[in-house]
Amino acid sequence: MSTFMASKKFLQRLRLRRLLNYKPYFSQSQFLNSLDNQSRNTYSTSEIISELKPPHKASGPDHLPSISTSISQTENQRDNVDDASVIQVLLGRRNDPLSALQYCNWVKPLRSLCESEDVFWVLIHIILSSPQTHDRASNLLVVFVSSNPTLIPSVTFNNLVDSSKRFGFEVSSRAFNYLLNAYIRNRRTDYAVDCFNLMVERNVVPFVPYVNNVLSSLVRSNLISEAKEIYNKMVEIGVGGDNVTTQLLMRASLRERKPDEAVKIFRRVMSRRGEPDGLLYSLAVQAACKMPDLVMALDLLREMGEKSGVPASQETYTSVIVASVKEGKMEEAVKVMDEMVGFGIPLSVIAATSLITGYCKGNELDKALDLFNKMEEEGLVPDKVMFSVMIEWFCRNGEMEKAVEIFRRMKSVGIVPSSVLAQTMIQGCLKAKSPEAALEIFNDCFETWHVYGFMCNKILSLLCKQGKIDVAMSLLRMMGNKGIEPNVVSYNNVMLAHCRMKNMDLARSIFSEMLEKGLELNDFTYSILIDGFFKNQDEQNAWDVINHMISSNFEANEVVYNTIINGLCKVGQTSKARELLRNLIEDKRCSISCTSYNSIIDGFVREGEIDSAVKTYGEMSENDISPDVVTFTSLINGFCKSGRMDLAFKMSQEMKSKDLKLDIPAYGALIDGFCKNHNMKNAYSLLSELQELGLKPNVSVYNSLISGFRNLGNVDAAIDLYKKMVNDGISCDLFTYTTLIDGLLKDENLIFASDLYSEVLALGIVPDEVFYMVLVNGLSKKGQFMRASKMLEEMKKKKDVTPNVLIYTTVIAGHYREGNLDEAFRIHDEMREKGVVHDDTIFDILVSGKVEVPPATAKISRLASPETRSSY
Repeated sequence: MSTFMASKKFLQRLRLRRLLNYKPYFSQSQFLNSLDNQSRNTYSTSEIISELKPPHKASGPDHLPSISTSISQTENQRDNVDDASVIQVLLGRRNDPLSALQYCNWVKPLRSLCESEDVFWVLIHIILSSPQTHDRASNLLVVFVSSNPTLIPSVTFNNLVDSSKRFGFEVSSRAFNYLLNAYIRNRRTDYAVDCFNLMVERNVVPFVPYVNNVLSSLVRSNLISEAKEIYNKMVEIGVGGDNVTTQLLMRASLRERKPDEAVKIFRRVMSRRGEPDGLLYSLAVQAACKMPDLVMALDLLREMGEKSGVPASQETYTSVIVASVKEGKMEEAVKVMDEMVGFGIPLSVIAATSLITGYCKGNELDKALDLFNKMEEEGLVPDKVMFSVMIEWFCRNGEMEKAVEIFRRMKSVGIVPSSVLAQTMIQGCLKAKSPEAALEIFNDCFETWHVYGFMCNKILSLLCKQGKIDVAMSLLRMMGNKGIEPNVVSYNNVMLAHCRMKNMDLARSIFSEMLEKGLELNDFTYSILIDGFFKNQDEQNAWDVINHMISSNFEANEVVYNTIINGLCKVGQTSKARELLRNLIEDKRCSISCTSYNSIIDGFVREGEIDSAVKTYGEMSENDISPDVVTFTSLINGFCKSGRMDLAFKMSQEMKSKDLKLDIPAYGALIDGFCKNHNMKNAYSLLSELQELGLKPNVSVYNSLISGFRNLGNVDAAIDLYKKMVNDGISCDLFTYTTLIDGLLKDENLIFASDLYSEVLALGIVPDEVFYMVLVNGLSKKGQFMRASKMLEEMKKKKDVTPNVLIYTTVIAGHYREGNLDEAFRIHDEMREKGVVHDDTIFDILVSGKVEVPPATAKISRLASPETRSSY
């Protein structure tokens, strides 16, 4: 009795489960619906065994044992029954399936029953004869397939057919369908396909729900062609399938990335059958979005709402939103979002991320941030992709404060940023001159996730370019402590930074550390150090590095030799550099480029050896080296400096004949040359020419013109150029202000000169010795001695500026002229204490009473020139 009650409770649970799983959009009959529900439920083996046990009515061959019958007698009676006897009893009960089940349950355990094939198939034939025991037959076949995993479908088919012939049963098509279902429930898709093909060959019509299960299994396994083959066979035998079949085919097409094919399937169903269900519409909308055909997707979305009366799913709306954003239709995307939210469907993370990306691409970062904040307020936690999109776009737009804020919010919710995102953040912080924030993020990298050496080197390079050498050195040491061994690139970055900061002792110590660690030095290592020593006028140490390179049998390339040649030219050893170049050409050690010749030509120009520069230019042609813009610019500059403007202009014409366009430095050299030769007409003509070519003159070009007009006494023209610079957004430098103030003081325009002086201080430009010299000399000449004296006091407060002999002379002469002899002698003593060597002029003032200071205009002009100022 207890067994019967357990079975009854199980059936009640089964019926309830069927009701819960009922799908109203199925188009097949009620009978097929029940089959489908059955196929969708999976039971454990113990549940199936419990389901198979019928109520106990009788025991033994023909009757139930009495209560007084001993257990041992019953077991002996059961064990002595052979398969032939069992079959005989079953055949006698062929019209009573429940009794047959009861008998088999008593005489054979379930596993033993599955092994006795004749008994098993006879029982299957019997219980398939009654709808009341169809479910029992289906479950028995599931256990049979599980118990015989190596038994191929063709053998099973033959056994089933053979048993029907031998024992006089008519084979039910349901037996084959239940067998098909059994293979699927045992996850034997390959056997299920074989079973389906055997059924088609034997003209057995498969049940649609079972075929759908096969198709579903194939699609999940990406066996799309096999799934389509089965469907085509279904069509051939007149089984068209239902909405579930269509869904599976559409999903298969989408998996194959053939959305147009999925749409065709949908259209075909609409033309052949009734109204598609909501899921079919949803798949059609997704397919249209992937084509992409946004118009079709929106039409299908509206049609779906009109016909079904219910809104689309979140997934469907998300597909349309994502497609709209990809097509750049942000208005449509927002409308779909509003419709979705209006129906009470929450916005998904994917849809929100897509909308945020669209806003960012449209440079509407404020809207992106508003949506991002709104999502968080409504409890939707952004994922890694959404955070990354926001951070990346704020970094692109240089809004690093907001990027850092979102980055920290990302970490606060437990999302670990990728190394790429961390690198983006670090680069953005460094570009925004926020090395502290960059280092904070980088330190987090060490604490929270793995960091690669390439990221460290990138950060080192950026820190070094920003001049944050102390931070870079700390990072270099930190790398070793964290188990990331710095390589030659790491050390090269730091060594280059030390060279740029003129810390050559530290640069050399880095080089020594590289040697101690046994790192394999490369061309850049030697080039950086050699170039650093030459730029610091330390020729001896540069040669020491070169000799080390040679003794190490290092095969130097063109980069290293160009560095050596350029360095020799920088220290005034241009002739030696040319000799080295000739030896390289003769020995064919490396390919010689235009760069080496350019260094030598420029070196001769700076040394005033313009003829040697021209000869080197000739050697270039002899060695088939084509000159470039830099070559001609150096020669033009040399001719201009030597006052040979005719040759400079001729060189510019030759440059044009070689289809080389003059750049700003070339035009600047010509303009400066004409200005120094007081030919302002030609200088201004060249200015107009470069502007007509679309080139924008830089501050050096304007400085040359301003200086030229100042030298001619045309201060008004110089002021006009200054105003043009300001209007064009070109920042004036110290040379610009020095030249203008000098001209204004000579023109007795003290008010404008004072305004420019205030402008210099307001802009944070640090005056140098030449600037103060112009002020002191100009103010003194105009009777503004007290103001000139204040300039001297202001200079002495500066750490980087020391008054020169001319400034002291001018102030001493002023005090003497004003009768302040004690102050004049005090300043003289101060001058001597500071080690400033005075000349005869001061002696004449203090001893002989000659207060006439020699004209200083020429000296000021020479010191104020860009070339002199750079080396001053």
